[in-house]
Amino acid sequence: MTAHANYSLRDEIRDYWSDRAETFDLQVGHEIFSERERAAWHALISRHLGPGAGRAALDLACGTGVISHLMHDLGFAVTGLDWSEAMLAKARAKAQNRGADIRFIVRDAERTLEDKASYDVIVTRHLVWTLLDPKAAFAEWFSLLKPGGKLLVIDGDFVSRNWAMVLREVWEKLTAGKSRVSDNDGAALARRHQNILARVYFSGGARAEEIVRLLAEAGFEQPVVDWKLGAIHRAQARQMSWPKALERATQHRFAICATKPQ
Repeated sequence: MTAHANYSLRDEIRDYWSDRAETFDLQVGHEIFSERERAAWHALISRHLGPGAGRAALDLACGTGVISHLMHDLGFAVTGLDWSEAMLAKARAKAQNRGADIRFIVRDAERTLEDKASYDVIVTRHLVWTLLDPKAAFAEWFSLLKPGGKLLVIDGDFVSRNWAMVLREVWEKLTAGKSRVSDNDGAALARRHQNILARVYFSGGARAEEIVRLLAEAGFEQPVVDWKLGAIHRAQARQMSWPKALERATQHRFAICATKPQ
């Protein structure tokens, strides 16, 4: 990181995710590790957004392109947008390997500079909880959608503590004590994460009801909160330790689909 006077929280967020790009896809919940999970994601997206049929889709904060590729699988014409060049390098490499025609661009998800009313659908996974100004972001996303277009937000409260989180932390401390190898890099990233989290809008955790309220203020209609993410979580659990799987299953995780009026 830099101590430059003009170095903003937005810059910190960009650099934090850029520094995580190299190992990002190694974590369950980021990349997809089974066809069972892939099918569960396809089902969730199709349930809310319908068939791709060449419709224009924007994947906000696309990272390494996981959701972009899921959308491409379903027949959408996909643009993946992220502020991290390091993340996009990974996303472009995947697209090249798969022969997938996906447009990837470097932009701020809160100020995209994309043409108004140019997208049929917008999807974002695990972005909203990091927003600095969700009111402005939702207004921006509303403007990018065509009349009747849909926004799909997949997110959660990853902050609020519950018994499963406490259990997982205790288990990790006990198992870490069996190893003499210290993870200094991981600890440093965790400190940076906590420092950033303390200053974003949803520092206390992104809750579905608050997001629905803000989406309505931005002009969206018919918000539907979908809590049925179990198929995804069960597929992911097969790749996780039991305490992490239990914590994920008990977290406040959701998908919200909202529509721009005709």
